Amino acid sequence: VVCLSRDISERASAEQERRIASIAFESQQGMIITDAKNRILRVNQAFTEISGYSADEAIGQDTRLLASGRHSPDFYLAMWRSIQQTGAWQGEIWNRRKTGEVYPEWLSISTVLDAQGAVSNYVAAFTDITERKQAEERIHNLAFYDPLSGLPNRRLLLDRLKQALAATVRSQQYGALMFIDLDNFKNINDLHGHQAGDQLLCMVAERLSGEVRGVNTVARLGGDEFVVMLEDLDAKAEYAAAQAEQIGERILSALGQPYRLGSLLVHSSASIGVVLLNSNDGDAEELMKRADMSMYEAKQAGRNALRFFDPRMQQAVQERLRLEDEIRRGLTAGEFVIHFQPQIERHRGLVGAEVLVRWQHPQRGLLTPVHFIGPAERAGLIEALDFVVLTQACEQLATWARQPSRAALTLAVNLSASLLYQADFVDRVLALLQRTGANPRLLKLEITESLLLDDMEEAVVRMRTLKQHGIRFSIDDFGTGYSSMAYLQRLPLDQLKIDQSFVRQLVEDASSQTIIRATCALASGLKLEVIAEGVETEEQRTLLIANGCDMFQGYLFSRPVPLEAFEALALEPVT
Repeated sequence: VVCLSRDISERASAEQERRIASIAFESQQGMIITDAKNRILRVNQAFTEISGYSADEAIGQDTRLLASGRHSPDFYLAMWRSIQQTGAWQGEIWNRRKTGEVYPEWLSISTVLDAQGAVSNYVAAFTDITERKQAEERIHNLAFYDPLSGLPNRRLLLDRLKQALAATVRSQQYGALMFIDLDNFKNINDLHGHQAGDQLLCMVAERLSGEVRGVNTVARLGGDEFVVMLEDLDAKAEYAAAQAEQIGERILSALGQPYRLGSLLVHSSASIGVVLLNSNDGDAEELMKRADMSMYEAKQAGRNALRFFDPRMQQAVQERLRLEDEIRRGLTAGEFVIHFQPQIERHRGLVGAEVLVRWQHPQRGLLTPVHFIGPAERAGLIEALDFVVLTQACEQLATWARQPSRAALTLAVNLSASLLYQADFVDRVLALLQRTGANPRLLKLEITESLLLDDMEEAVVRMRTLKQHGIRFSIDDFGTGYSSMAYLQRLPLDQLKIDQSFVRQLVEDASSQTIIRATCALASGLKLEVIAEGVETEEQRTLLIANGCDMFQGYLFSRPVPLEAFEALALEPVT
């Protein structure tokens, strides 16, 4: 009998390890084995279930097959730098399924080295964490957002408010906090039920969000209390208050519109308390209290009202509102009149005037534009005011046409952007010329360079249409704004007006002389007139002539004066 035996403990152990490795590979985690060049060699069943790719579809492909496109090249550079330095990497990454769906996963990558220490393979294990991310998002929403309206809640509002206060230190711009409470909301709940009340609160949230810019915050504190936080308002407190008040009035108007709740038509209103945001005026909680206090003042004022916490701001707003009402009344009553500042041509003397508006206020006397132009612009009344001035100028041109000694005088009228870009502006101007009988060739419309930036194409179309009817155009404050050669070619211009800032420095500053000389040469090449404004001294006039400018306007010749004083002037040619 011959017996042969061999110890197979090592082989049995290796087979056992292979069985264990095989079972481990087919785990609940997705598994990928690649070669050193990231070509997929093997995947498990979990990989197919998560990614949607079968083994046949994945094997032989580069791992970029799964890339979502969400990560930057820097992300992958950092990942491979870690793998090269430590032999492993793990972290959260977004990949793409075969269906195209992008999903989050937790990925671990390990390096396999051969006997010589070179990289032979990479092994990656990953888990789909979509459900976990969704749960985190739900927890986040519960912590920071109102479940009914979807708006930020008090906690998130306070966090953003602290950030906004810090931002005011850097930007030096004010913000505003608006505390909003619905008037008589309890009656709606009592009469129509809480479901109707919830519907109304959701509609209020939508209307508030529609009235503010995306960078601002609309929050619901609970019940019928909402807060709007405005950022990046003006650097001056009174102007920031005016901006906040305008937005507040829009909000009051929006919330005062009827609410359709199924078959019900419900009416409501709101009371708003406002406090300006500044890092020097207290912390977030203190500012919230102040806004709340001013909201109750609005309630006591009769509801559907807005009140500022700072009495000075409230007084300033009330004064501005009163001034706006006075401007409206003044426009209706004909209190706005035109004055004339002479324009002189070197060889011909008095050739016309710039028309400047004044307000003959019944109590305060004659007011210059500094007292009413800003409020008129903020109240949306500047178009009406501009057209009053334009109408009076055309009527005066028609009157002078019957006086031989003044029949050739021209009038220049400043034009605001809001009037130029009105849809019916051209038709209104042409109708005005026809009604008054004014000669359009004696009317000159002055526009600023910044006005052209709003809509250059539309400005060109409108100006050319009016130019075809004889109206002339001048660029006011030339050299202080856009000053593009392109628009000088495209626009139907007749004149450039040199800004008074250059004229004021003309005697002391050689660069101002250079700018004026270049402007005059440019205008001559383009066959445009040049006029300098703000001429106050003989030295300035002499230097303007020496640098090529032959038309002037300024206190050296006359201040803006009423019609009678202007017609009495006998300004001779300049020697």
